[in-house]
Amino acid sequence: MRAFFFAGCALLCAGAQLAPDEIIRRSVAANERDWRAGPNYSNLDRTIEKKDGEITDRTYQVVMMEGSPYRRLIAEGGQPLPTGRQRQEEQKERRELARRRSELPEERQSRIRKYQKERDQDHLLMTQMAIAFNFRLVGEETIGGCPVYVLDARPKPDYRAPTREARVLTGMKGRLWVDAEHFHWARVEAEVMHPVTFGGFLAKVGPGTRFALEKEPVGADVWQPKQFSVAVNASILFWSHNSTTVDTFSDYRTGIAVAKSGAPRAGSFQLELQGQKIEQVLQSDDRQKVSVIDHHQAAQPGSAHFR
Repeated sequence: MRAFFFAGCALLCAGAQLAPDEIIRRSVAANERDWRAGPNYSNLDRTIEKKDGEITDRTYQVVMMEGSPYRRLIAEGGQPLPTGRQRQEEQKERRELARRRSELPEERQSRIRKYQKERDQDHLLMTQMAIAFNFRLVGEETIGGCPVYVLDARPKPDYRAPTREARVLTGMKGRLWVDAEHFHWARVEAEVMHPVTFGGFLAKVGPGTRFALEKEPVGADVWQPKQFSVAVNASILFWSHNSTTVDTFSDYRTGIAVAKSGAPRAGSFQLELQGQKIEQVLQSDDRQKVSVIDHHQAAQPGSAHFR
């Protein structure tokens, strides 16, 4: 019966014969809803990064605290922190809660504005994808038991990026798997085809930089990041930067806030690689350097940073 149901869904979707532009239009609308729902969820976020031969592996519990996310370290190397370290992190969280509650109005606005700016950057890259690429429907597959459309993406020759960060799209190609029922992005893969230069410096993101994003349903018609991996090949002048990062998300929950004590309400603790946040790969400092954004102190998944 289940096989018959999935086969029927696949035939129905095939019969619809939606054009690639229509699939993308609907997917942008679905991802807009997902993006807006992101701050309503708490989650566990595991980040494994390999850089210059060193590997870091940290897991955080992410909750909204007074208008912006707070990330409490709960594990290293896939193991829960020792009791003493746990108490230190709990005390650190309580101090941060007290600090945020005692902020002046302009301080609070500045903090929340910074968080919103980061989310807006994510959102811009997501919406620019629909504008920057030509999409071609190449088939249908099944992911997690659900039929998906498969589309190839190639940059439009006449695309003009509105921001420096969005310029990375001009040098990329990708493939997109779109849920055939509700049009959420089930998976996105992208890679840099040719170097993209930023600003007046010789800052480049080069071939070999690759991204992969997976999303999964976490609520009624709401999908959030499940897994995000990135391999970066970047340089500025004579300095090169190569790293790989795997971010994971799990244990998505709504209605979890910071309790009066400052500690999040109880939630299950899952260290397996089940999810991934969307992280922006490129950020320029005052010298217009290329680097990987470090959101370990304040971040919230939700948008696709090709990142």
